[in-house]
Amino acid sequence: MTYLNTLLFGIYPYIALAIFVIASIIRYDREQYTWKTGSSQLLESKELKRGSRAFHIGVIMVLMGHFVGLLTPAEVWHLVGIEASHKQLIAMGLGGVFGVICFYGLTILLKRRLFNPRIRATSSTMDITILLLLYVQLILGLLSIFVSAGHMDGAEMLKLMSWAQNMVTFNGTAAAAAIADVHWIYKLHVFLGMTLFVVFPFSRLVHIASVPLQYLSRNYQVVRSK
Repeated sequence: MTYLNTLLFGIYPYIALAIFVIASIIRYDREQYTWKTGSSQLLESKELKRGSRAFHIGVIMVLMGHFVGLLTPAEVWHLVGIEASHKQLIAMGLGGVFGVICFYGLTILLKRRLFNPRIRATSSTMDITILLLLYVQLILGLLSIFVSAGHMDGAEMLKLMSWAQNMVTFNGTAAAAAIADVHWIYKLHVFLGMTLFVVFPFSRLVHIASVPLQYLSRNYQVVRSK
């Protein structure tokens, strides 16, 4: 069990990140015309707008919360007067609100993708797979709030923070040890999160890496009416 834990949470994350980086570079270099969202707005726009807005607002805030919450050392939180139990309560509250917003939007997008005949006909297997993976991951995240409510001391949250911080400092053994005895919901959430990095380069999610910063400095486009 210790070996499996080390493999899944001390080694697999690095494999996932390596695939994420290398495969993304290869795809961008060899298949730039596929580096897009593949929007289906022309086929249906009402549900797309409603679902996409809620999904993007929710997922951006959830990801920012994960990034700041997991990678900020506990000592920094203590320095500003926030104890582990208080941080856990904040994470549960904000994560719950934006998680529900994201869930609402993703439910609309998934329903649209699966049950709109025109959208389904133009969807690839990966288009559907990535939405299902995101949906399961989001449900796991929301379920973890109820698990967290059963122990408000922040202990398991500190273990997850230790895992993330040891991973970014390339101490996989310590990372795996930190997460060894947390609830299985958290473990599955972490594992699926790493798996999303694996499938990222092969899906439409690559558009996340294409932030159009050039729009900030380019000249205005002049449009003349007839």
